[in-house]
Amino acid sequence: MSYYYLLDHPQVLQYAFYPTNEWSVCPDYATDLFVSVDADIRVACRFFAADPKFPTVLFFHGNGEIACDYDSIAPYFFSQSNVNLVVAEFRGYGASDGRPTFAGVIADAHMIFKAVSKEVSGRGYRKDIWVMGRSMGSVPALELAKNYPKKIKGLIIESGFPSATRIAKRLGLPVPEPDVKLIEDECLQKIRDITLPALIIHGDRDNLVVIDEAYTLERELGSADKRLLIVRGADHNSVIACDIAGYFKAIKDFVHGK
Repeated sequence: MSYYYLLDHPQVLQYAFYPTNEWSVCPDYATDLFVSVDADIRVACRFFAADPKFPTVLFFHGNGEIACDYDSIAPYFFSQSNVNLVVAEFRGYGASDGRPTFAGVIADAHMIFKAVSKEVSGRGYRKDIWVMGRSMGSVPALELAKNYPKKIKGLIIESGFPSATRIAKRLGLPVPEPDVKLIEDECLQKIRDITLPALIIHGDRDNLVVIDEAYTLERELGSADKRLLIVRGADHNSVIACDIAGYFKAIKDFVHGK
């Protein structure tokens, strides 16, 4: 069990997660996949499919987002990066059941990965799966990258961080220092154990997750192939908007081995 459960206190969770129950009808290029992660709890994923020959990116979105937000962004992953996209929710987000916790995020990531892998295989799609996490989504993405090095082709982190405790401290949340040390030590060791190819994307004007977090990820990752894209002028939520061509080209080049 990950030490992340130590953050699951009401005083922390109310600021750590911002779930919304909004949900939209699937576009004609998508389907909804519901993953059973616990008794009477299902987590929603939106499967944006373009081409069976494309590799698939399993994407964990950021806080305050839901999978439906990517209805208009997914076509860029198709056309600009030549990948299919699966956007996974957290508990309590979108059409998902339950309430979000850090322990749930970690545990559910494994169930989601297994379900998505099965779905990709069942559809007869190319079996290459890459995992990507944006902001809070870096927590499950790093968890999977560490635990499935033979089943995941590579890792992409956008506006992410080595440990959620760093953001909790910056926000002044009441996390005991011994708990912080346990979690941070565990997270740093996890990152050092990751040997998958990795792409880190970060805005140089991110005031929520400062750019030093990207440099720490790059430095600590055990990957031999690791790349860092700094998007000039971008804050936490404008990385794509500030360089849409560069963003999707970096993902395409990374995933397709250029």
